[in-house]
Amino acid sequence: MKPELEFSRRSFVRAAGAVPMAAAQPASSPAPSGLPQQAGGASRLSVSSDGVIEVETPTLVAKLEKGLLRSLRSKASSEEYITSFDAKQLDALQLVYSRGETVDVGEQKFGKVETRKISDLRAEVIFQNWDGDGIMTVSVDPGPGDLLLEPSAFSSRPGVRACRWRLKGLRRDLKLVAPFYQGVSLNLDDPLIRSSHWDWPHRWEAGLAILQGPAGGFSIHTQDNRYRYKALHVGSDADPYMLGLDTEAYGPIDANLSAGGLVWRINVHQGGWRVPAERYRKWLWSAFSLDAEERRREPWLQALGMAISWCPGDAAILNALAEKADPRKVLIHFSNWRTDEYDENYPTYNASESAAAFLARAHELGFHVMPHFNIMEVDPNHPVYSQLRDFQFRDIETKKLYGWSWVNRRAIGVPESNASRLDHRREKVMVKIHPGLSKWRSILCSRIQEAARRHTLKDVFVDVALNTFNLHNCLVENTTSTEGVNRLIHEIAGLGLSVGAEGLNETFFQGLSFAQVHLFRSPHSTLEGLERTGGCPLNHLLFGRLCRSFGYSGLGGRNAEEELRARIHEEHGALPTITIRSAAEIANPTAAVKRALDAASR
Repeated sequence: MKPELEFSRRSFVRAAGAVPMAAAQPASSPAPSGLPQQAGGASRLSVSSDGVIEVETPTLVAKLEKGLLRSLRSKASSEEYITSFDAKQLDALQLVYSRGETVDVGEQKFGKVETRKISDLRAEVIFQNWDGDGIMTVSVDPGPGDLLLEPSAFSSRPGVRACRWRLKGLRRDLKLVAPFYQGVSLNLDDPLIRSSHWDWPHRWEAGLAILQGPAGGFSIHTQDNRYRYKALHVGSDADPYMLGLDTEAYGPIDANLSAGGLVWRINVHQGGWRVPAERYRKWLWSAFSLDAEERRREPWLQALGMAISWCPGDAAILNALAEKADPRKVLIHFSNWRTDEYDENYPTYNASESAAAFLARAHELGFHVMPHFNIMEVDPNHPVYSQLRDFQFRDIETKKLYGWSWVNRRAIGVPESNASRLDHRREKVMVKIHPGLSKWRSILCSRIQEAARRHTLKDVFVDVALNTFNLHNCLVENTTSTEGVNRLIHEIAGLGLSVGAEGLNETFFQGLSFAQVHLFRSPHSTLEGLERTGGCPLNHLLFGRLCRSFGYSGLGGRNAEEELRARIHEEHGALPTITIRSAAEIANPTAAVKRALDAASR
């Protein structure tokens, strides 16, 4: 699709890896009473007469009052990560309704919170007030030493979208390391993330958040292998030092009364953010049998040196590239290759004569070239639309159609008039079809297979793969759109193809070899503060053994802004990527282009 994000269109197991580390530690307050703070030892959980839960595991000591985490201490370092805060006007649990409306479930409104111990390592916090009820299970996984929290909430009022557990009092010097836009490490009060909401997996690209201090920190993750929707809420206008962890209900939510079912795991670590990130990566590999996927990757994948996004179909570019780089180390995204105009008449994929010649020459020289397909969007004027229109994406709250149009260089959504939807091809109107539908997967795979046979393709690119959401029509054939995209990518790979896609997250990376990734809220224009979003290749650590990422747009190095964009991509572990208009930009390269060429040189 057009180089835009979908917001404006495209707008997990063992020890927590504690490693002793000699470093100055921040001043810490006394450990929770009654619990020793030596490292190791048995796990214990106690509930006092006033309902305070105290937990000890081999790695941590923690205290919860009325569902709120009031203390979290590392046994190895004695570091305390939670500061004192006033809980009088704060409930740990909330119900979330449409448009971000939240309702406290606790003591705030004729409420009560009770705690009971269930077994040696398990307790319940029971919430009840005027507006709703809730349960949060608190338990321990002795093996890794995790503190486990499973919140749920319900009400007689329909429309519940999520249950949110709130974590307040985060230490001021902790940075949030999170899989947003391939990885960020930012102060909690940074304007880029303060009072922000990150839906999984579209923007929160893995169910992991790390709070990192100078010598250690703690992490929160969920070991969810069922693709259940969730979100991370970062701070508020009044208080940036808090997080909200949302467990969403599947759409439709109009009559829904409850949410819950995810277990959040909390543990401490010594050292940097890579310690909990590597633990999560190991969980991913185990949960989804990714060792087998790794063995299926082409041997040249890790030898790639550079990529070109939105490459023009000019053979002169190939010839110029071959003079300065090893074609076997160059990945080419080839977007405008069909007889149809770009982003029109999907899913028809017929190459123009010039594009067929370009593909033949690229293969002759040894380049890895990916023609551009679309994984879920269909032109309403296409003959297949009538078979698929009942399975268009609809927003979970507004019920509006998801899709794409391009008017005056901006996306304006999809016509809700059935007649108008058929009358605006020139505005490039397309609708998103739910990939849980087996008929759609069959249609798209057959079209891709035909093109691959015709042009001896070994690599393909599928657009808008990142755009999966919790939908009003969330389940089709008992499959979410997120599961559907993952399944579809595996089916395309099953045709004997290496698959590239737009976006990179923990769901569909499993079948990918390449991913075209975005900069932090900067699809084309560059967000003020983008320079603070580099230096944290979190997603590269999580996914890079299977999938190589490359950049998106504005990567010609023509000015300081484009240099910055290229640098941030490379700091995230992406292949050096260029966007060029002609062979002249290869013959007379900017510093950024030369850097990419050098990375792929013989």
